[in-house]
Amino acid sequence: MPTLNSVPVRVGSRVLSTGSYRPDQIVTNDDVAGLIDSSDEWIRERSGIVERRRCAPGESVTDMAVAAGAKAIAKSGIAPELISMVLVATVTHPYQTPAAAPEVAFRLGAINAAGADLGAACAGFCYSLGLADSMIRSGAAEYVLVIGVEKFTDFVSPTDRGTAFIFGDGAGAALVGPSDHTGVGPTLWGADGEQKDLITMSQSWSEYRLEPRDEFPYVQMSGQQVFRWAVSEVPKIAMRTLEASGVTVNDLTAFIPHQANMRITDAVVRALKLPEHVVVGRDIETTGNTSAASIPLALDRLRQADQLPSGGLALLIGFGAGLVYASQVIELP
Repeated sequence: MPTLNSVPVRVGSRVLSTGSYRPDQIVTNDDVAGLIDSSDEWIRERSGIVERRRCAPGESVTDMAVAAGAKAIAKSGIAPELISMVLVATVTHPYQTPAAAPEVAFRLGAINAAGADLGAACAGFCYSLGLADSMIRSGAAEYVLVIGVEKFTDFVSPTDRGTAFIFGDGAGAALVGPSDHTGVGPTLWGADGEQKDLITMSQSWSEYRLEPRDEFPYVQMSGQQVFRWAVSEVPKIAMRTLEASGVTVNDLTAFIPHQANMRITDAVVRALKLPEHVVVGRDIETTGNTSAASIPLALDRLRQADQLPSGGLALLIGFGAGLVYASQVIELP
């Protein structure tokens, strides 16, 4: 029997750089409260959100992904043609096909890169980061650009009291490359499809085609059930991730969870008993919930503020519709 050629196996991968993009338009709580019979105080108390960003007319998922990706590439010093793969984590690209990633790769000058979208909702960035690490360590890729991007403006009903105030638009990116040591720890991921109806669409595309409604299919969420699940399960996932990585909470420099709800973040911080020195990502206050974009947006904001020393360790954890989750410890660029 013939023997297949193999590719060289690498010791590890690491995040080389990050980049982000936030649309210019700021939407305050007062801007959304009237349509959902709410108030600024009510929204702050339940979510911790003060404002969120919204795309300009004509601004697309691919536009935001390109803007964030270009910053990550520029900071890395890596030529875009050396990128092997562009992974775009999103659930709001408005085309069934083609995917956003091939266009994003082309516009960034990553002419030799493969491109694929990954739909794991709010865990999408961590899912993609886990795939990037595996591809680089196996020798299947040299450099992988991971982008989390969402335009929830197109998929949230402005009159839905459960979601209208939560979601925002934005994009965050990370360029991942080879390393002589482990810079991305083991990814701990999973899914609980039995609870898929907790976060879902109001109508499928097929149903909308057959029986169109006045309103476009939009995201619906059972907020209380999701909150209870997250407060109960996310600390357990986080501890298993730390154990798999061989570190403790005392070794961490930062904790950057999916920006779902400030109360969830606070509850997880208490459950983990994080030391005072651990920087906690709280980007949701001024950006809202941006699903797959939330972790890289929070990560890049903290890096821009010089709050994250290079070489420190950060625990990332994403969780959302599916219900899916993914988590890993990374070495900060």
